Amino acid sequence: MGLTDLIAGGMDSIDATALLINVMWTMLGAILVYFMQAGFAMCEAGFTRAKNTGNILMKNMMDFVLGSIFFFIFGFALMHGTDWNGIVGIKGFFDPTSLADADGMINGLPAGVFIIFHTVFCATAATIVSGSMAERTKFAAYLAYSAAISIFIYPITGHWIWGGGWLSELGFHDFAGSTAVHMVGGICALVGAKILGPRIGKYNKEGKVRAIPGHNLAIAALGVFILWFCWFGFNCGSTTAATTNLGDIAMTTNLAAAAATLMALIVTWVRYGKPDVSMTFNGSLAGLVAITAGCDAVSNWSAIIIGAIAGVLVVFSVEFFDKVAKIDDPVGAISVHGVCGATGTILTGVFSPDYTFGTQLLGVAATAAYVFVLAIIIFTIIDKTIGLRVSKEEEIDGLDVHEHGCSAYADFNFRI
Repeated sequence: MGLTDLIAGGMDSIDATALLINVMWTMLGAILVYFMQAGFAMCEAGFTRAKNTGNILMKNMMDFVLGSIFFFIFGFALMHGTDWNGIVGIKGFFDPTSLADADGMINGLPAGVFIIFHTVFCATAATIVSGSMAERTKFAAYLAYSAAISIFIYPITGHWIWGGGWLSELGFHDFAGSTAVHMVGGICALVGAKILGPRIGKYNKEGKVRAIPGHNLAIAALGVFILWFCWFGFNCGSTTAATTNLGDIAMTTNLAAAAATLMALIVTWVRYGKPDVSMTFNGSLAGLVAITAGCDAVSNWSAIIIGAIAGVLVVFSVEFFDKVAKIDDPVGAISVHGVCGATGTILTGVFSPDYTFGTQLLGVAATAAYVFVLAIIIFTIIDKTIGLRVSKEEEIDGLDVHEHGCSAYADFNFRI
């Protein structure tokens, strides 16, 4: 529908123009969030071993494919359908466009625009898990999980936060998804990696960590650059309107990421004697995740502080899960998305005068509890039926050969 059609339908020309601009802006945001799948794929592939690259790429592709289908059939209705007691949506299954009003709108946007925007966010939550469970998960089991998060996990807590549910009624604020997307994915990553167990060779007989370097830092860095670029769509696009505060949101997003990157570099330089490349790039993502909840509500200096905290925290969090908890997370997804997502959401209540620490803490705790329990149930069922883990031989040879009958790098010889 063009401008002439909207005016002919009775809409004021200024309102019609504003609507079309909002549509274009929201669609641009959705496209950028979709492209984050490429960033995650490159980041995860680079931080893991070459013999599993094809498997990583397939999982990131299928996260979006399955997320799109199941979110359309079930997830959108559960998240944005007619509210039932602040807990879940109960209308719009199999045809989410049926939730549109007489003008074909959902929340002030054409139904298709609003639905596709939330679809790409759902896929992002699902894809966070693939890196933490990399190099030893059955492909079929991962497909089952990816479908499950799009139906049973993300839409429910998403309804609480963004769909008019009880947390939104309490005043909980998560503008673009530090908790709704990133912490949800991070907790699923934690549960999945714990149940799955560490990769062969990750720990010696005494339980000490043995580093398993990724095969391509250049690809991993490219993934982080893509993600930083796309995050402007993730955060600024969450206005779903061409508002005057887009520049402010972009500034807080960028400053937090920069501060986190710098702090991760400094901490690793002091701690390890040299500035660690992979940890510094993970610091960038930590800052982006942390600021996502309050990017519209905090000042530039507050964003720098939030980012700096995330940049320090991610280093020690990765070490904790690696050395103390003995949970093998090849890409640090639990720390980047889970820990920093929760931290950034809570800090929004500290640095923004419009929101309270207590409400932010409650929202994080309630969401974490639900996701943790559901993730345990889902991964346990998958483990007892399909089976989560590949055989020892398959893991040693690489998942590309056994799961997909190919190699991402033809004629290369791979070792453990």
